[in-house]
Amino acid sequence: MYLHNQVIQGLRDRKRAALARAVTLVEDGSEHAQHILEEAYRLKGRSKIIGITGSPGVGKSTLVDSLIEAIRERGDSVGVIAVDPSSPFTGGAILGDRVRVRSRTTDDGVFFRSLASRGYLGGLSRNTGDVITLFDAFGFDYVLVETVGTGQSEVDIMRYAHSVLVVMAPGLGDDIQAIKAGILEIGDVFCVNKADRPDADRDVAVLEAMLGLNKDWQWRPPVVKTVASQGKGVPELLDKIDEHLGFLKQGNLLEERVSRSYLAALEANLRRQTVEHVLSKSRSDGSLDCALKQLSEGKTYPAALARQLVEKYLCSGV
Repeated sequence: MYLHNQVIQGLRDRKRAALARAVTLVEDGSEHAQHILEEAYRLKGRSKIIGITGSPGVGKSTLVDSLIEAIRERGDSVGVIAVDPSSPFTGGAILGDRVRVRSRTTDDGVFFRSLASRGYLGGLSRNTGDVITLFDAFGFDYVLVETVGTGQSEVDIMRYAHSVLVVMAPGLGDDIQAIKAGILEIGDVFCVNKADRPDADRDVAVLEAMLGLNKDWQWRPPVVKTVASQGKGVPELLDKIDEHLGFLKQGNLLEERVSRSYLAALEANLRRQTVEHVLSKSRSDGSLDCALKQLSEGKTYPAALARQLVEKYLCSGV
Protein backbone atom coordinates (compact mmCIF):
# COMPACT_ATOMS: atom_id res chain seq x y z
CA MET A 1 0.00 0.00 0.00
CA TYR A 2 1.24 3.45 -0.86
CA LEU A 3 2.34 5.60 2.07
CA HIS A 4 -0.38 8.18 1.45
CA ASN A 5 -3.06 5.48 1.56
CA GLN A 6 -1.77 4.32 4.93
CA VAL A 7 -1.78 7.88 6.27
CA ILE A 8 -5.27 8.57 4.91
CA GLN A 9 -6.63 5.43 6.54
CA GLY A 10 -4.93 6.48 9.77
CA LEU A 11 -6.68 9.86 9.61
CA ARG A 12 -10.03 8.12 9.14
CA ASP A 13 -9.26 5.92 12.14
CA ARG A 14 -8.22 8.99 14.19
CA LYS A 15 -4.70 7.72 14.82
CA ARG A 16 -2.48 10.47 16.19
CA ALA A 17 0.65 9.01 14.59
CA ALA A 18 -1.02 9.26 11.18
CA LEU A 19 -1.89 12.92 11.77
CA ALA A 20 1.68 13.68 12.82
CA ARG A 21 3.00 11.90 9.72
CA ALA A 22 0.54 13.73 7.47
CA VAL A 23 1.62 17.14 8.79
CA THR A 24 5.29 16.26 8.27
CA LEU A 25 4.68 15.12 4.68
CA VAL A 26 2.78 18.32 3.90
CA GLU A 27 5.45 20.52 5.48
CA ASP A 28 8.19 18.72 3.55
CA GLY A 29 6.34 19.04 0.24
CA SER A 30 6.33 15.26 -0.21
CA GLU A 31 4.91 13.68 -3.34
CA HIS A 32 2.34 12.02 -1.06
CA ALA A 33 1.08 15.34 0.32
CA GLN A 34 -1.39 16.14 -2.46
CA HIS A 35 -3.08 12.73 -2.22
CA ILE A 36 -3.44 13.17 1.54
CA LEU A 37 -4.82 16.71 1.24
CA GLU A 38 -7.24 15.67 -1.49
CA GLU A 39 -8.82 13.14 0.86
CA ALA A 40 -8.58 15.50 3.86
CA TYR A 41 -10.76 18.03 2.06
CA ARG A 42 -13.44 15.35 1.73
CA LEU A 43 -13.26 14.56 5.45
CA LYS A 44 -13.12 18.11 6.86
CA GLY A 45 -15.95 20.35 8.05
CA ARG A 46 -16.54 19.59 11.69
CA SER A 47 -13.95 21.59 13.65
CA LYS A 48 -14.36 25.07 15.10
CA ILE A 49 -11.31 26.99 13.86
CA ILE A 50 -10.18 29.65 16.34
CA GLY A 51 -7.36 32.04 15.48
CA ILE A 52 -5.41 33.57 18.36
CA THR A 53 -3.26 36.60 17.64
CA GLY A 54 -1.64 39.51 19.44
CA SER A 55 1.65 41.23 20.09
CA PRO A 56 4.59 39.50 21.79
CA GLY A 57 4.40 39.51 25.57
CA VAL A 58 0.62 39.45 25.94
CA GLY A 59 0.61 35.82 27.09
CA LYS A 60 -0.88 34.08 24.05
CA SER A 61 0.80 30.75 24.80
CA THR A 62 -0.33 30.78 28.42
CA LEU A 63 -3.83 31.66 27.29
CA VAL A 64 -3.82 28.79 24.79
CA ASP A 65 -2.75 26.48 27.61
CA SER A 66 -5.69 27.65 29.74
CA LEU A 67 -8.12 27.39 26.81
CA ILE A 68 -7.05 23.77 26.35
CA GLU A 69 -7.96 23.12 29.98
CA ALA A 70 -11.37 24.80 29.57
CA ILE A 71 -12.13 22.88 26.38
CA ARG A 72 -11.15 19.53 27.86
CA GLU A 73 -13.21 20.17 30.98
CA ARG A 74 -16.21 20.32 28.66
CA GLY A 75 -15.26 16.96 27.20
CA ASP A 76 -14.29 18.33 23.77
CA SER A 77 -11.11 17.50 21.87
CA VAL A 78 -8.67 20.17 20.70
CA GLY A 79 -5.85 20.42 18.20
CA VAL A 80 -3.36 23.27 18.56
CA ILE A 81 -1.25 24.73 15.77
CA ALA A 82 1.39 27.17 17.03
CA VAL A 83 3.35 29.09 14.42
CA ASP A 84 6.82 29.78 15.74
CA PRO A 85 9.34 32.37 14.59
CA SER A 86 12.08 30.58 12.71
CA SER A 87 15.72 30.95 11.82
CA PRO A 88 16.33 32.93 8.61
CA PHE A 89 19.23 30.56 7.90
CA THR A 90 17.96 27.05 8.65
CA GLY A 91 14.20 27.67 8.63
CA GLY A 92 13.85 25.75 11.88
CA ALA A 93 11.47 26.87 14.60
CA ILE A 94 13.11 28.55 17.56
CA LEU A 95 10.47 27.30 20.00
CA GLY A 96 8.93 23.85 20.16
CA ASP A 97 5.72 22.29 21.35
CA ARG A 98 7.18 21.00 24.60
CA VAL A 99 8.04 24.59 25.52
CA ARG A 100 4.78 26.15 24.37
CA VAL A 101 2.24 23.91 26.09
CA ARG A 102 2.69 22.82 29.66
CA SER A 103 -0.54 20.94 30.42
CA ARG A 104 -2.21 17.76 29.17
CA THR A 105 0.79 16.68 27.10
CA THR A 106 -0.28 13.04 27.51
CA ASP A 107 -4.00 13.70 26.99
CA ASP A 108 -5.37 11.80 23.97
CA GLY A 109 -7.91 14.58 23.49
CA VAL A 110 -5.17 17.13 22.84
CA PHE A 111 -2.78 17.27 19.91
CA PHE A 112 -0.15 19.96 19.50
CA ARG A 113 1.98 20.86 16.49
CA SER A 114 4.35 23.79 16.07
CA LEU A 115 5.12 25.11 12.60
CA ALA A 116 8.08 27.23 11.55
CA SER A 117 7.08 30.51 9.92
CA ARG A 118 10.15 30.26 7.62
CA GLY A 119 9.94 33.93 6.72
CA TYR A 120 6.28 33.77 5.73
CA LEU A 121 4.55 37.08 6.49
CA GLY A 122 1.17 37.56 8.11
CA GLY A 123 1.91 35.69 11.32
CA LEU A 124 1.45 32.22 9.82
CA SER A 125 3.53 29.68 7.91
CA ARG A 126 3.14 28.74 4.26
CA ASN A 127 1.51 25.43 5.24
CA THR A 128 -0.84 26.67 7.94
CA GLY A 129 -3.97 26.34 5.80
CA ASP A 130 -3.13 22.78 4.80
CA VAL A 131 -2.34 21.77 8.38
CA ILE A 132 -5.66 23.25 9.54
CA THR A 133 -7.34 21.06 6.91
CA LEU A 134 -5.59 17.98 8.29
CA PHE A 135 -6.62 18.80 11.86
CA ASP A 136 -10.20 19.39 10.72
CA ALA A 137 -10.23 16.10 8.82
CA PHE A 138 -9.00 14.33 11.96
CA GLY A 139 -12.17 15.53 13.67
CA PHE A 140 -11.09 17.76 16.55
CA ASP A 141 -13.94 19.70 18.12
CA TYR A 142 -11.72 22.80 18.29
CA VAL A 143 -8.62 23.79 16.37
CA LEU A 144 -6.65 26.64 17.96
CA VAL A 145 -4.18 28.46 15.71
CA GLU A 146 -1.69 30.66 17.56
CA THR A 147 0.12 33.12 15.30
CA VAL A 148 3.76 34.18 15.59
CA GLY A 149 3.04 37.40 17.44
CA THR A 150 4.74 40.06 15.33
CA GLY A 151 2.11 42.76 15.73
CA GLN A 152 1.00 44.64 12.65
CA SER A 153 1.34 41.84 10.07
CA GLU A 154 -0.86 39.43 12.03
CA VAL A 155 -3.93 39.65 9.83
CA ASP A 156 -3.70 36.51 7.68
CA ILE A 157 -5.29 34.44 10.42
CA MET A 158 -8.68 36.05 9.69
CA ARG A 159 -8.60 34.34 6.29
CA TYR A 160 -8.50 30.86 7.81
CA ALA A 161 -10.27 31.09 11.17
CA HIS A 162 -13.99 31.01 11.89
CA SER A 163 -13.44 33.23 14.93
CA VAL A 164 -10.43 35.46 15.64
CA LEU A 165 -9.39 36.15 19.22
CA VAL A 166 -7.17 39.21 19.66
CA VAL A 167 -5.14 39.16 22.87
CA MET A 168 -3.82 42.32 24.51
CA ALA A 169 -2.24 43.13 27.87
CA PRO A 170 -2.04 46.24 30.06
CA GLY A 171 0.99 48.47 29.80
CA LEU A 172 2.18 47.34 26.35
CA GLY A 173 0.67 50.13 24.29
CA ASP A 174 -1.69 47.73 22.54
CA ASP A 175 -4.36 50.40 22.17
CA ILE A 176 -1.99 52.28 19.86
CA GLN A 177 -1.08 49.09 18.00
CA ALA A 178 -4.75 48.36 17.47
CA ILE A 179 -5.26 51.74 15.80
CA LYS A 180 -2.17 51.37 13.60
CA ALA A 181 -2.65 47.76 12.57
CA GLY A 182 -6.37 47.67 12.02
CA ILE A 183 -6.64 44.94 14.63
CA LEU A 184 -10.13 46.12 15.50
CA GLU A 185 -11.31 44.98 12.07
CA ILE A 186 -10.07 41.41 12.40
CA GLY A 187 -11.07 40.65 15.99
CA ASP A 188 -14.31 38.81 16.76
CA VAL A 189 -13.51 38.56 20.48
CA PHE A 190 -10.99 40.67 22.40
CA CYS A 191 -9.12 39.51 25.47
CA VAL A 192 -7.26 41.76 27.89
CA ASN A 193 -4.96 39.22 29.50
CA LYS A 194 -2.88 39.74 32.65
CA ALA A 195 -5.87 41.64 33.98
CA ASP A 196 -4.46 41.60 37.51
CA ARG A 197 -2.03 44.30 36.42
CA PRO A 198 -2.64 48.02 36.95
CA ASP A 199 -4.45 49.81 34.11
CA ALA A 200 -6.32 46.69 32.99
CA ASP A 201 -9.68 48.41 33.51
CA ARG A 202 -8.42 51.47 31.65
CA ASP A 203 -7.37 49.35 28.68
CA VAL A 204 -10.74 47.60 28.63
CA ALA A 205 -12.46 51.00 28.65
CA VAL A 206 -10.25 52.20 25.77
CA LEU A 207 -11.05 49.11 23.74
CA GLU A 208 -14.76 49.41 24.40
CA ALA A 209 -14.68 53.06 23.37
CA MET A 210 -12.82 52.27 20.15
CA LEU A 211 -15.22 49.47 19.29
CA GLY A 212 -18.10 51.82 20.00
CA LEU A 213 -16.98 54.12 17.18
CA ASN A 214 -18.27 51.57 14.67
CA LYS A 215 -22.05 51.80 14.56
CA ASP A 216 -22.42 49.13 11.85
CA TRP A 217 -21.39 46.01 13.75
CA GLN A 218 -23.41 42.93 12.88
CA TRP A 219 -21.56 41.35 15.78
CA ARG A 220 -20.24 43.69 18.45
CA PRO A 221 -16.96 42.07 19.61
CA PRO A 222 -16.97 41.51 23.38
CA VAL A 223 -13.98 42.38 25.56
CA VAL A 224 -13.10 39.79 28.21
CA LYS A 225 -10.60 40.16 31.04
CA THR A 226 -8.46 37.11 31.87
CA VAL A 227 -5.54 36.10 34.04
CA ALA A 228 -4.51 33.09 31.97
CA SER A 229 -1.73 32.01 34.33
CA GLN A 230 -4.43 31.39 36.95
CA GLY A 231 -7.20 30.32 34.60
CA LYS A 232 -9.33 33.31 35.63
CA GLY A 233 -11.85 34.46 33.05
CA VAL A 234 -10.90 31.74 30.55
CA PRO A 235 -14.17 29.73 30.71
CA GLU A 236 -16.05 33.00 30.15
CA LEU A 237 -13.76 33.76 27.21
CA LEU A 238 -14.53 30.38 25.66
CA ASP A 239 -18.24 31.09 26.13
CA LYS A 240 -17.89 34.32 24.13
CA ILE A 241 -16.04 32.50 21.36
CA ASP A 242 -18.85 29.94 21.20
CA GLU A 243 -21.40 32.76 21.15
CA HIS A 244 -19.68 34.21 18.10
CA LEU A 245 -19.68 30.84 16.34
CA GLY A 246 -23.38 30.52 17.11
CA PHE A 247 -23.97 33.98 15.66
CA LEU A 248 -22.21 32.97 12.44
CA LYS A 249 -24.32 29.83 12.10
CA GLN A 250 -27.61 31.61 12.76
CA GLY A 251 -26.86 34.30 10.19
CA ASN A 252 -25.51 31.89 7.55
CA LEU A 253 -22.21 33.77 7.83
CA LEU A 254 -20.13 30.69 8.61
CA GLU A 255 -20.29 29.64 4.95
CA GLU A 256 -18.75 32.99 3.99
CA ARG A 257 -15.83 32.40 6.36
CA VAL A 258 -15.32 28.87 5.07
CA SER A 259 -15.34 30.19 1.51
CA ARG A 260 -12.77 32.81 2.52
CA SER A 261 -10.50 30.07 3.85
CA TYR A 262 -10.81 28.20 0.55
CA LEU A 263 -9.78 31.35 -1.33
CA ALA A 264 -6.77 31.79 0.97
CA ALA A 265 -5.72 28.18 0.38
CA LEU A 266 -6.16 28.58 -3.38
CA GLU A 267 -4.07 31.77 -3.45
CA ALA A 268 -1.32 30.10 -1.41
CA ASN A 269 -1.16 27.21 -3.85
CA LEU A 270 -1.17 29.54 -6.84
CA ARG A 271 1.84 31.33 -5.38
CA ARG A 272 3.66 28.05 -4.90
CA GLN A 273 2.94 26.91 -8.44
CA THR A 274 3.87 30.22 -10.08
CA VAL A 275 6.25 32.44 -8.12
CA GLU A 276 8.12 29.63 -6.41
CA HIS A 277 8.25 27.61 -9.65
CA VAL A 278 9.78 30.53 -11.53
CA LEU A 279 12.33 31.26 -8.81
CA SER A 280 13.31 27.61 -8.48
CA LYS A 281 13.77 27.08 -12.21
CA SER A 282 15.61 30.35 -12.80
CA ARG A 283 17.87 29.70 -9.83
CA SER A 284 18.77 26.18 -10.99
CA ASP A 285 19.76 27.16 -14.53
CA GLY A 286 21.54 30.40 -13.60
CA SER A 287 18.96 32.74 -15.11
CA LEU A 288 18.28 34.37 -11.77
CA ASP A 289 21.94 35.28 -11.26
CA CYS A 290 22.05 36.77 -14.75
CA ALA A 291 18.89 38.74 -14.06
CA LEU A 292 20.30 40.13 -10.82
CA LYS A 293 23.50 41.11 -12.60
CA GLN A 294 21.53 43.01 -15.25
CA LEU A 295 19.68 44.85 -12.50
CA SER A 296 22.89 45.79 -10.71
CA GLU A 297 24.36 47.11 -13.97
CA GLY A 298 21.25 49.18 -14.68
CA LYS A 299 20.52 47.38 -17.96
CA THR A 300 16.89 46.70 -17.12
CA TYR A 301 14.36 46.99 -14.30
CA PRO A 302 12.50 44.44 -12.12
CA ALA A 303 9.10 44.55 -13.87
CA ALA A 304 10.64 43.80 -17.27
CA LEU A 305 12.73 40.93 -15.91
CA ALA A 306 9.72 39.51 -14.11
CA ARG A 307 7.78 39.42 -17.39
CA GLN A 308 10.68 37.68 -19.11
CA LEU A 309 10.98 35.02 -16.42
CA VAL A 310 7.21 34.40 -16.39
CA GLU A 311 7.15 34.01 -20.17
CA LYS A 312 10.13 31.67 -20.07
CA TYR A 313 9.09 29.37 -17.24
CA LEU A 314 5.31 29.59 -17.20
CA CYS A 315 4.02 30.53 -20.63
CA SER A 316 6.47 28.22 -22.40
CA GLY A 317 5.78 25.39 -19.97
CA VAL A 318 9.45 24.96 -19.01
